[in-house]
Amino acid sequence: MVANPRDSLVERFLSESGSDSVEWAIAEGLTPYEQAVAFMEARAEAIADGRARELVWLVEHPPLYTAGTSAQASDLVDPDRFPVHQTGRGGQYTYHGPGQRVAYVMLDLKRRTPDLRRYVAALEAWLIQTLATFNIRGERREDRVGVWVRRPDKGEAAEDKIAAIGIRVRRWATYHGISLNVEPDLAHFSGIVPCGVTQHGVTSLVDLGIPVTMPEVDAAMRRAFEDIFGPTERVVGPLPVGN
Repeated sequence: MVANPRDSLVERFLSESGSDSVEWAIAEGLTPYEQAVAFMEARAEAIADGRARELVWLVEHPPLYTAGTSAQASDLVDPDRFPVHQTGRGGQYTYHGPGQRVAYVMLDLKRRTPDLRRYVAALEAWLIQTLATFNIRGERREDRVGVWVRRPDKGEAAEDKIAAIGIRVRRWATYHGISLNVEPDLAHFSGIVPCGVTQHGVTSLVDLGIPVTMPEVDAAMRRAFEDIFGPTERVVGPLPVGN
């Protein structure tokens, strides 16, 4: 197990000069998954058409499992535990639920860099920089998407996943995004094989002994996002799809 040497680098993924700042919105309460997907699809289409600004939308969902385009049926261990949603994002099975910050990222890669590898690397860098705010060293793995933390308390080579990434791109407009475990019920991950990985576990900031609140995490995420992707503008109230 070797950490990627790029972990220490901030990989900037800025928009072209003169672009509007990215809208930044935080949903109250628990957002139904179907509602979130419908909104993202419509907003991404509007962004691709030039009718809407880029957007980062922070939500929490009720407990549920989602299956990405690479999901294997055998990785759904307990199909009756929570609702299961088939989704067009990349990746395999994952869990969403209260205490987990999901960030849906709707950007126009035509105005940035139309390079999916660089985009995913920028999302990883965003998560790693956010975790560093709380003195947690998040790391990439060349053979696994997401962000990982070493767990020497569990064994010499032990590590857990703390954040997941699953994206979709249509006409170079992105949607879906990332999830960061703040204080979810980690037992809920046992109904699936998270992201198809059996030899490692999952963790959260609170599980690692960091007593952090969701607003504190949101503030750290916003600062780290602006370092990598550029300025944001807070939006309060109902989110329009586009003009």
